[in-house]
Formats: sequence, C-alpha cells, structure tokens
Amino acid sequence: MKTPELLPPPETMYRALVNRDASFEGIFFIGVRTTGIFCRPTCPAKKPARENVDFFATSIEAIESGYRACLRCHPTEPGKRPPELIERLRTEVERAPGGRLTDKELAAMSIDPSTARRQFKRHYGMTFQAYHRARRIGLALRDVRSGGRVAEAKNGSGFESESGFREAFAKIFGEPPTTARAHAPLLAERIDTPLGAMIAVADDEGLRLLEFIDRRATERELSILRKRLGTNVVPGEHRHLAATRQQLAGYFSGKNLEFNIPLAPVGSAFQLRAWKTLRSIPVGETRSYSWMAKRLGDENARRAVGRANGTNMICIVIPCHRVIRADGTLCGYGGGLWRKKWLLDHERRYN
Repeated sequence: MKTPELLPPPETMYRALVNRDASFEGIFFIGVRTTGIFCRPTCPAKKPARENVDFFATSIEAIESGYRACLRCHPTEPGKRPPELIERLRTEVERAPGGRLTDKELAAMSIDPSTARRQFKRHYGMTFQAYHRARRIGLALRDVRSGGRVAEAKNGSGFESESGFREAFAKIFGEPPTTARAHAPLLAERIDTPLGAMIAVADDEGLRLLEFIDRRATERELSILRKRLGTNVVPGEHRHLAATRQQLAGYFSGKNLEFNIPLAPVGSAFQLRAWKTLRSIPVGETRSYSWMAKRLGDENARRAVGRANGTNMICIVIPCHRVIRADGTLCGYGGGLWRKKWLLDHERRYN
C-alpha cells in the first residue's frame, strides 16, 4: 500500500485532475468534500475547487475516510465492472451506510452470506462486514469535527435525513454531535498506516484506544470506553493524538520502534497488570502465554492471559502481537494474523 509520503505533490495531483491526465490512473484517487464522493483522476465530472479535495493512494483509503465511489468513473473497478452481487451489496450499504446488514438480513434478500464474504474479499481485499464498518466509522470521523454543525456534517454523508445521521453517529460515538460538544469528551482521530486506517482515542489522561478501523471489535470497544468513563467520543485534535500519529509514523518507517505516549487504558486490575507485562517485552522479541502467566503469578492462568490480551484496546503500543504459542507458532490477533506477522517481521528487520 502506498503511503501519503509516496504520493505526488498535491498541486501536481490537482493539475492532473483538472487536465484528466490518464498517466496518473492508479497513482491516486481524489475525494470531494462537498459531495462525499471519490473519483479517478480522469473522471469527466465537473472539477472541484482545490480546497475541497482530498488525495488518497488507494480506493480503500478513500472508503475508510468516509467517501463513496463515483457512479460515473467507477474508481473501485480495475478496468472491469464488479460481479452483480458486489454491486447489489454496495447499493444496500449506501441506502443505510450507518446501519448494519446481518447474515439473517442477507439471507432474506436471497444472498448467501458466505458467498457475499468470499466475493467481497476477492474484489476489495476486505470482507463485506469490514467494508460496512469502515463506511460507518469513516462517515462519522469525516463529517463531524469540533465546532461543526450537524446540518453541515450530514451533507454529503450518504444519509437521507439529519435524524438518520444523528442516530448513526450516536451508535458509534455515544451521543448526537450537538449534545456531544456540551461535555468534555474523548477525542478521536483517524490515522493512516501501511496496514490500514486506524482510529486513536485520547483525553488529557492519555491514549485510551488505538485500533484498526476494519476490526470487528472496534465499535464495541468505543462503546465500552463511553460507558466506563461516562462520556462520549467526538472527532477532534489533542496533543496525545498528535504524538500518537507522529510516533506511529516513526514506527512504521523503521526510524524509531519505541513509544513514549502517555497511556490511560481502561480495564480490570488483572487486565492492567497483563498490559503492563506486555509492554516489558522488548522490541523484536516474542514471549509465550505461559511466560506471561508466570510473570503475573499464576502459571495456570494462560487462558486468562489470552483473554486479557484479546481485550487490549491499544494495539501496537501495548504490543500484544509479541505473544505467541510456546511452540513458536502464531495465534489469535484481533487485527488479523497477517498483521501480526507483518508487525513481528517489521520489528525484527529494523530492531
């Protein structure tokens, strides 16, 4: 995946857009803030003003940022139209991007859930459920900013009504955006990484959450944070989020694999002890669940250790990816085993 640093200069990309320069096809995609749509560089639609354009290295990044595909230039199609099932699923998502389509609902539409997952994964590189989650969180993160009005946030979001947008926002972040600004909230920011978009959440106490947006548990963890801390989550800026973004950039570039961000994880006494133990595992090394259990004072607590690692809401920084089976094989990781392997290989390469 191309990182933002590897994209051409913004003015070069905008000039290519205005000129419909076909040589830039596949190099970047553009998101139009006023419409919530993203396009190819050669799209025949009217060109937006420079200040209303975002640039992305891949179509998936645009989707995760809350944009929907243009119906004129079909930016998600690599030279051919997708299977009919994919088009139908995507249409259903756009009817209610803030909702959910369960397996039962898919079956009621005469769509086999396993077929939908398989075809969507093949076409987009992510499952249908992950795509829908990315749309939900991406819309809320893109459309609501501190000080913005709900009516402005709703425009171009894909929702037919303001009430529908407010309801979807509340499901993810806890309260409608107008009410959300009345309290001291947790602040959220989307961060691009080579492994996919992440969401970071922090307050004055420190970083509370760092997860991949397409992870199944991310929305549930946001709900846990809201309930346990008695507040809500809104997109915004914070010094701890800025530090997280900067240190993640250093980590992924291999320049600095260590983190010193203030952390404020939310969990039980045992979970907090387990997460502290995780942070003692050196970069580039791994440990077993048995090792962790012994460090925590009960060598028979391997399952409890596994559950604590699975509930870690601050991935990478609290390195649960460094725990593997005693025989050296990889095992469960909420972000996917492919990400776990990538992180371990990356740390060994640059350590």
